[in-house]
Amino acid sequence: MPPGPTLPERLDRLPWSRWHWRVVLALGIAWVLDGLEVTLAGSVGSVLERPDTLALTAAQVGWAGSLYVGGAVLGALVFGRLADRLGRKRLFLLTLLVYMGATVATAFSTGFGTFALCRFVTGVGIGGEYAAINSAIDELIPARVRGRVNLAINGSFWLGAALGAVLSLVLLDARVLGPQDGWRAGFLLGAVLALAILLVRRHVPESPRWLLAHGRAQEAERIVAEIEAAAGVQVQQATTTAPPAVRARVVPTAREVVHVLLRRYPQRSAVVLSLMVSQAFFYNAIFFTYALVLTRFYGVAAEQVGLFIVPFALGNVLGPLMLGALFDRIGRRRMIAATYALSGLGLVLTGLGFLAGALDAVTQTVAWSAVFFLASAAASSAYLTVSEVFPLEMRALAISIFYAVGTGVGGFAAPALFGALVESGSRTQVFAGYAFGAALMVAAAAVAWRHAVDAERKPLEEIAPPLASSPPSAPR
Repeated sequence: MPPGPTLPERLDRLPWSRWHWRVVLALGIAWVLDGLEVTLAGSVGSVLERPDTLALTAAQVGWAGSLYVGGAVLGALVFGRLADRLGRKRLFLLTLLVYMGATVATAFSTGFGTFALCRFVTGVGIGGEYAAINSAIDELIPARVRGRVNLAINGSFWLGAALGAVLSLVLLDARVLGPQDGWRAGFLLGAVLALAILLVRRHVPESPRWLLAHGRAQEAERIVAEIEAAAGVQVQQATTTAPPAVRARVVPTAREVVHVLLRRYPQRSAVVLSLMVSQAFFYNAIFFTYALVLTRFYGVAAEQVGLFIVPFALGNVLGPLMLGALFDRIGRRRMIAATYALSGLGLVLTGLGFLAGALDAVTQTVAWSAVFFLASAAASSAYLTVSEVFPLEMRALAISIFYAVGTGVGGFAAPALFGALVESGSRTQVFAGYAFGAALMVAAAAVAWRHAVDAERKPLEEIAPPLASSPPSAPR
């Protein structure tokens, strides 16, 4: 009798089922929480400048955003390495606990020092979530729909953003809690949501692919059989030993990691780095100072900022949902290049309208919503790319490295820089920042068009063979 399909093949052949929906809900909440955190911080940025709250300056609001990003960078590096060593499940439980503790502490901040520290630690938890969860999602989702699912999950950041915006509108209303206490309640509610998801996440299994790579084939077989049963399909012929492409081995050393990134896959590394840096600067530059632009240049009341974030968030949610299928159908390279290039051009046109004073708060929001309909799909594709194109044994670490470098270079400086540009009151200076972000996106589009991998509908083991197997014949 011929041997049955390998465990990765069995995972990729599964029909979409309620089990997959549960995984998407349990793990995808990481982006919802990130969106909630960032939006709350952005929506209450102007409120925190009031003397009866924390009396922050606009620059301090920007620095708090940068420290959040800095914490996310550190969290990604630390927890990404641990996710490859200890497993996906242990880490996506631990990182959620870190987030919960830090966001509760944020609600009790008494000044810039404590607020900034809490934002930093919250970022540590969220950064760790990105590394552990992107790995788990790609390793559990069938190859034929991996692109659209990954983009939709990454785009769910903006469901959290919309939730944060609505919470800020309600909680900052003087008839509810008002500015003095409303911002504190918002962060506490984020922790309550995280606790609920922690209870759901306990039932998500360890990645069978990770188990195979660590010599735990029987456990991987058991989990895949349980997934098949949950998906309502007949359990396939057992594969109790690791297939030739996935032999047990230890986590790669730092030297091996450097070799893979710079010698085995240098072009892939260049593509991922350009995508991550450009989208991080693009997003963090705009969104962390969104409230400041509306209040300083358009006279929007601080407690009404959330009203303008809701349509912006809607555009960001719809982009990955409506365009995601095209990344599986038309292909990664073409869609990545198109979304990045059009996002950059759209921001330049919007920036010119802002510079000329041709926009008001409503039309500025509409313009940004249209631009970020495309940019959201582009940014999500960066995370999809880095999670697909490197070997199993270092997938979480690769995600964390490029997230850390990209976000550190493109994201850490952006909120503080744009906070200072907005505080200057000069439309010309703010536009210059927008133009620079747009140029980064167009440049990344050119790199992707030339060098991105056509990974659509392919098994992960075909895109990047595990390190234990023979090296690919044509590394890129």
